Amino acid sequence: MADVLKRKTYKVGDSIFKEGEQGSVAYVIQSGEIEITKVIGDEEKVLATIGQGGIFGEMALIDDKPRMAAARASQPSTIIVVTKNMFNRKLQKTDPFIRGLLGIFVDTIRRQN
Repeated sequence: MADVLKRKTYKVGDSIFKEGEQGSVAYVIQSGEIEITKVIGDEEKVLATIGQGGIFGEMALIDDKPRMAAARASQPSTIIVVTKNMFNRKLQKTDPFIRGLLGIFVDTIRRQN
C-alpha cells in the first residue's frame, strides 16, 4: 500500500521539532518558511531559514540519532511529512554506492557539530 502524503500546517512560532528529540521523519515545505535553530552556549541561534520546496529534518531518515537542531515556523506554513518507510522505498532503488555515500555524509556532518 502506498503512503498517503500527510500535510501539517503551522502558525508563526509553532515548533515542528526540538533539538535533542528523536526524529523519524523529514519535511518538505509546501508553503511558508521554517527556521532551523540551535542553542549555542546559552543563546539560541538561527542556523538557516528554509522556504518553499526546501527539505529539513532529513538526517532522521538516514540515522537514528537525536535531532541536532530545532525547527519552527517563521511564517504560516504547510509542510509535507516524509516517513522513513517512504524514504527507504526510494533508497532501495538507488545504487548501493549512493546509499553508502549518504551514510558517510551524515556521519561526517554529525561529527563536525
